[in-house]
Amino acid sequence: MILSCHDLGKSYGDNVIFSRASFGIREHEKAAIVGINGAGKTTLVRMIAGELTPDNGTVTFSKDSTFGYLAQEKMIRDELTILEEMEDTLRDVLELEDKLRDMESSISAASEESLPVLMDQYHRMQVEFEQRNGYQARSEIIGVLKGLGFSPEDHSRRCGTLSGGEKTRIALGKLLLSSPDLILLDEPTNHLDMNSVAWLENYLSGYPGAVLIVSHDRYFINRIATKIIEIESGKVSVFEGNYTKYAELKKQQRDAALRAWRNQQAQIRHQEEVITRLRSFNREKSIKRAESRVKMLDRIERLEKPQDADDAMRLTLTPAIRSGRDVLKVEDLSKSFDSVLFSHLDLEIRRQERVALIGSNGTGKTTLLKIITGLTPADEGSVALGTNVFIGYFDQEHQLLDSEKTLFEQLSDDYPDMTNTQIRDVLAAFLFTGDDVFKRIGDLSGGERGRVSLARLMLSNANFLILDEPTNHLDILSREILENALVNYSGTVFYVSHDRYFINQTATRILDLTGNTLISYSGNYDYYLEKKDDLTRKILGPETISPAAADTVTDSKRKWEQEKEMQARERKRKNDLAKTEDEINECEVRQAQIDDLLTLEENYSDPEKCAALVREKDSLTARLEELYEKWEELAGD
Repeated sequence: MILSCHDLGKSYGDNVIFSRASFGIREHEKAAIVGINGAGKTTLVRMIAGELTPDNGTVTFSKDSTFGYLAQEKMIRDELTILEEMEDTLRDVLELEDKLRDMESSISAASEESLPVLMDQYHRMQVEFEQRNGYQARSEIIGVLKGLGFSPEDHSRRCGTLSGGEKTRIALGKLLLSSPDLILLDEPTNHLDMNSVAWLENYLSGYPGAVLIVSHDRYFINRIATKIIEIESGKVSVFEGNYTKYAELKKQQRDAALRAWRNQQAQIRHQEEVITRLRSFNREKSIKRAESRVKMLDRIERLEKPQDADDAMRLTLTPAIRSGRDVLKVEDLSKSFDSVLFSHLDLEIRRQERVALIGSNGTGKTTLLKIITGLTPADEGSVALGTNVFIGYFDQEHQLLDSEKTLFEQLSDDYPDMTNTQIRDVLAAFLFTGDDVFKRIGDLSGGERGRVSLARLMLSNANFLILDEPTNHLDILSREILENALVNYSGTVFYVSHDRYFINQTATRILDLTGNTLISYSGNYDYYLEKKDDLTRKILGPETISPAAADTVTDSKRKWEQEKEMQARERKRKNDLAKTEDEINECEVRQAQIDDLLTLEENYSDPEKCAALVREKDSLTARLEELYEKWEELAGD
């Protein structure tokens, strides 16, 4: 074991974070810590890193092993360039390379007497340089920078000009380059786009050391982890396998535990009813029997109630009315700021579609949503909503919330027809109870603001949801609840997300905003990867696309257009088939009516009426022959 944790415990006052936590990490093992927000994931990692002291228990590393913790890598010097800051991590190796170059110059000018000594020194330095992977050092720095989303043009930027997210990426890059025996990462994907996350997955999967990560990104965990460490209700449990296997085992365990708890509760209620009945008889023998049953109940080891829907956020999305079939039509849309974000975009969304918009950071995904919702004007083009379409918008920055209002005031002002009890019930469904409802919006965490925004979304009764990063700051359980709500939603959804697991579970179509245009994929994220495998491993600039990438974009767009044509033909076939069946039914009904009319004396005794009815029937028979042939053709397609 490279890491062994034994009987770890941590409490803050009466709040027990976890107790008796024991687990180990083997060399080369990849493990993930999961749990709801506030479960103690970061607390556990900080204990392992030595930033927090456990109340009890021990953390033990194997002899001479090293670890790196992302939160420790905070010293990013503003005066250095990005490349200089990264090179500083491998400074000893790069200085050794400089010494080798200097020695090569010395050797070329050395006398015969001093040459053997210099050659011996050079050889020893060269062996050390090779052992420290020196020949790959500079290319590894460039590779890590590229993987984390920094272009060659970025290398000369001063660190003082970087955003907080960019500095975090630099810190992550330095940690990876330092190559410790154990890497500790707390939410490493937070500031990465999908291309960088995919690169980090591949990097960590092939990393020769051990990795321990805290993450809500289930797709990321699934690709990397071979062990899941779960913190739930103060207990730490270990599951072998990836996230999918863990989720299956966890569901089985939870279902079994819930059944056992419910059965025990039923038995307890039954015994309590019997005790009450026995006592009501008010006879000495009955009272003694009741006391015996009370003692038996006291000896029962009560099962704890498993965490279920009662302990989690409750979200139900229901449109007030049904929209028309065509929900959104965008034509020839263009938008630029300092550079062109996108141009001449065309987009259509139909009722009950769940469309995910993906793309690298800076391609204009959020801007596109804001244009559709009317918050940002387009430079060119048009946006048209369909009949009876009502938008519900989830803003990832939660700017639609008033930071000065309390939660109660926010919902009360937004929905004045709701009673105080109704407002409290809604907030309780999103885990805000008691005095929580009087917290200021500005004092809430990112996850809490997200839950308030989801509450407002639920109350809106909209039939077209536009969501910008709805899973940000949500723990895994809350993400799963949101997924189920969207899958069961009868309206239409258009959203931006970097959460690939979420996309995989909810999307019926994916739009990739790349190369200033949209490419459509009729399927979930796995389907997207299958059709666009090479593009997911490249970062495409917003204005330039390599010839190979351009060919792929063109090919993908051509396939999408072909698919749209096929879908249009299929819709037309079904419509024609339905019309044909309706006309056949009408003709057959009229023929039956004519047969009935010909039996009436007033008709068969009148030659003109009779002849007219016979001619009409003959005409219907001929038409039916045509319709039957047409039906066979349409039904056989």
